[in-house]
Amino acid sequence: MRKNLMIIAVAALGLASCKGGFKQGEGGLLYNIRTDKAGATIKPGDFVSLNLILKTEGDSVIGSTYDLGRPVPQIMEKSSRKGDISSAFLLLSEGDSATVKLAVDSMFKKGQPKPPGIKGKYLVYEVKIEKVIPRGSASEAVFQAHVTDYFKAQADVIKKQEPAKIKKFIEDKKLATKTTASGLQYVITKPGAGANATVGDTAVVNYIGKTLNDKLFDTSIKEEAMKSTKDFDPRRRYEPIKVVVGQGAVIKGWDEGLQLLNKGAKATLVIPSNLGWGEQGAPPKIGSFAPVTFDVEMVNIIKANPNAPKPAQPAAPAVR
Repeated sequence: MRKNLMIIAVAALGLASCKGGFKQGEGGLLYNIRTDKAGATIKPGDFVSLNLILKTEGDSVIGSTYDLGRPVPQIMEKSSRKGDISSAFLLLSEGDSATVKLAVDSMFKKGQPKPPGIKGKYLVYEVKIEKVIPRGSASEAVFQAHVTDYFKAQADVIKKQEPAKIKKFIEDKKLATKTTASGLQYVITKPGAGANATVGDTAVVNYIGKTLNDKLFDTSIKEEAMKSTKDFDPRRRYEPIKVVVGQGAVIKGWDEGLQLLNKGAKATLVIPSNLGWGEQGAPPKIGSFAPVTFDVEMVNIIKANPNAPKPAQPAAPAVR
């Protein structure tokens, strides 16, 4: 009889630590390893490349590394406190995927307000460990060489995927684009009147900028920004911006695209990464070798003063 009671007690403890398929880790975190690959678990000091989706309990997405088009790299650190997200990473190995729940109250203490939109008891992390490079006993030089090789290989893959992404976007949107010599693709959606903007003119422009998976990253239009609370900045003054054309104040795709438009014209620009943010990207919203699209409206063109001295062209165009 006593033996049976022991079995029941052990089973009850097991059920208590597996809430809805989740196991309870240190500090109260809950985790469910959905894919468990063979291999050593991650250790502090290892290089880790991972994808992650952060959600509320109501399944509302707060942020996702998948929007960048590449995993996020990091050197794994020791947990700063029991039950933080690093504690969960140290339970995983290369190829593993897991759902992790962290108690919101344990993350925001001492009067620190929760970010807007955070509701429920937990924040939910969907984690996929893409690559692990163990530090082990390797020298720093050897370890860094392995990490550098990984970055180069990953960049090559992403760069080769770009043309197919652009082609699919244009086909899915049924855009009848024209292509310039530089590779900029565009379609005039509303003709304007008068002469096009030229180098030195000041273009007054409304715009909506998105990644090719339809994620907004910037806009001058308040109504567009307000469609998502995480994209709206109440401190910002939403209005058409002024750009001096051809002076490198914006990405190359804009400097070229604005010269295709006259006053009142509207257009969709599909900008490859070499005319945008290139390999560097513009984290956290624009990834490496990420093409982007802009819906633009030429509100006005302020012609340059022909008698004004011409500024020197910058060696490398700046990026907004």
